[in-house]
Amino acid sequence: MEKVPITKAGFEKIKKDLDTIKNVSIPENVRDIEVARAHGDISENAEYSAAKERQSFLYGKMQELEHQLAVSNIINLKGLNTEKAVFGCYVSLEDIDSGEKIKFQLLGPYESDINQNKISVTSPIGKALIGKQIGSEISVKTPGGTRNFEVINISAEE
Repeated sequence: MEKVPITKAGFEKIKKDLDTIKNVSIPENVRDIEVARAHGDISENAEYSAAKERQSFLYGKMQELEHQLAVSNIINLKGLNTEKAVFGCYVSLEDIDSGEKIKFQLLGPYESDINQNKISVTSPIGKALIGKQIGSEISVKTPGGTRNFEVINISAEE
């Protein structure tokens, strides 16, 4: 089983989400199923069907989070070397063609969130950035075509 890199904060978030599912969401769902059963005939009971469907979703999500915790490898970000782009660092890029500047944090797939400019080291841009230094140029194939970037800064903090 291949280990997936994650920060301590990301690992703790998954643990918290799992705890919420186990100790809040599933017990609430069990109560919902009991209430729906009390209404009588379950064969035509929409509340019962919805509660059972939610139960299936919650148990699937619980298994997914347990798997994520099992395969996670916590990476300590203290003393992060910023000579090269590595897991956990912030990388500022300039689009060579448009001049647009953007800053990403390189994280694992369980923490990536493009809306927060957190990208996975397994994404096309993440793979292209790993090991690069300031001044390096990268080309990345995107759905909109190939984009060319220059690494303009690497830092340990936002």
